Amino acid sequence: MNYKKVIFRLLLSLILSSLIGMDRESTKKPAGLRTHILVSLGSTLVMLLSIYLHEMFAEGSTYYSDRLTAQVISGIGFLGAGTILHRDGGIVTGLTTAASLWVVACIGLAVGAGFYLGAVITTLLVIITLISFYRVSKKIKIKGQIVFITIISLDQPGQVGKIGQVIGDYGVNIINIDLEHKEEGLIKINLELSIINPIIKYELLSTLSKIDNVLEISQQG
Repeated sequence: MNYKKVIFRLLLSLILSSLIGMDRESTKKPAGLRTHILVSLGSTLVMLLSIYLHEMFAEGSTYYSDRLTAQVISGIGFLGAGTILHRDGGIVTGLTTAASLWVVACIGLAVGAGFYLGAVITTLLVIITLISFYRVSKKIKIKGQIVFITIISLDQPGQVGKIGQVIGDYGVNIINIDLEHKEEGLIKINLELSIINPIIKYELLSTLSKIDNVLEISQQG
């Protein structure tokens, strides 16, 4: 394998993975642009190394270069697990990002092996899935009025759980939650809610404001 092929495949891996990584970065996911690029480049390098070692050893050797690529597929699960967060109130986030990391690793292996068509088509399908299907799934799943609420609270253990419990008691669905730790021991909680019965909105806000250690609450929508 000549150096031109090595450089081309690494650059193509960088480009394809960056297209997926930019989507994750734009939505402020745990694994963003740089993480996806690094995973793909590493996977491409492993595949190139596997091919290189296979060419170095004569036929009939006991060395199995394909074991390297197999370890990438299984090992990337540990990195993906790190992006899956289990927050207060039983909220689990990061599953899509973990899946995108695994797919990016497979794309990197495909590029490293020279399977360009499969890598490019997979990249396009992943982008379509992340962008278009996300909008479709929200339209299918979300019912009722969408309300955006921002809560400023003291950053104490179980505080998010208390807020989630109150929201659940009113039968309101949490579509998305974003936590931002502030200075002076405060936490900013951005909530996207789906309220079936708009009449209870102000009652819900009033109840949330009465939770211990909640300092400020505001809403849009």
